Amino acid sequence: MSAAAKIAGVATLAGFMMTVAVIAAVTEPRVPEAANAAEARAERDPLAAELARCRALTMPDSGCEAAWAAHQRRFFGKEGTQP
Repeated sequence: MSAAAKIAGVATLAGFMMTVAVIAAVTEPRVPEAANAAEARAERDPLAAELARCRALTMPDSGCEAAWAAHQRRFFGKEGTQP
């Protein structure tokens, strides 16, 4: 391979990399639809918001235990019953 071909290949690769960098810098990051749906659901449902908060905790929390119990009752269709 000649030196001119190597230079042309490197220039092409550099141009491609520069194009990708410019496009990445110009475009706005998109928020996944799932994140938007989760936020909207949390606004409508306080239990969902509490469960989202509890997912980030590492220590036991009585509020979280009550929220998970309510979620289980709702999931299994026992909304009106007491544990």
